[in-house]
Amino acid sequence: MDDRDRRILAALQANGRISNQDLADRVHLSPSPCLRRVRQLEDSGVIQGYTALVDEEAYGLTVTAFVRVRLQLHTAASIRAFEDAIARMDAVLDCYVMTGEADYLLRVLVADLKAYEAFVRRELHAVPGIASIDTSFAYGRVKRATVYPALP
Repeated sequence: MDDRDRRILAALQANGRISNQDLADRVHLSPSPCLRRVRQLEDSGVIQGYTALVDEEAYGLTVTAFVRVRLQLHTAASIRAFEDAIARMDAVLDCYVMTGEADYLLRVLVADLKAYEAFVRRELHAVPGIASIDTSFAYGRVKRATVYPALP
């Protein structure tokens, strides 16, 4: 991947609906080579798909919770069981494996605090092997970036 590919990716991250002609103009390529590069990025898996960014509150998901989870055991089976269960939970938008005190950090979106309580009681507590759950609620967002930073 070269600098031109990265410029293509940045433009697509900023506007996934940009026309090939406008994209080509933005990255200083003619349309055919630009389209060829986009197809190569798609075929190689660098571009994994296209999506729309939707405002959570307008959608009805007004509560963002960051949930730190620590497991009781760190066996391959317990890790796989936890990760498989999390993958099936619609309210969990992101799940990261962490260093430090928590094993995982989840970003959870729900409609309200009652929905968060139901999520914890019905879904998260149903996963065997969790030692602790610690939640922080976001009460605002300062930044939401959709374009990766440029490499040096």
